[in-house]
Amino acid sequence: MNILFMCVANSARSQLAEGLARQLFPNAEVRSAGSHPGKLNPVAVAVMNEIGIDISRHYAKSYDD
Repeated sequence: MNILFMCVANSARSQLAEGLARQLFPNAEVRSAGSHPGKLNPVAVAVMNEIGIDISRHYAKSYDD
C-alpha cells in the first residue's frame, strides 16, 4: 500500500497525517509533500510527541521530489 498526503507547505497537517499513518500502517509506504514546501512546524512535532509519535526528523518536501 502507498499513501501520499499532499498540502501546500508540508509543514504541519500533512506531516501529522504522515506520522499517524506510519503508526497505523507500518507495512505501507507513507509519504507527504507540498506544492510550496516550507519548514516543519515545531508545534506539529510537539503535538505528535504528546501521543508518543516522533516526527522530529521529518522535513518539508516538494511534490516534485
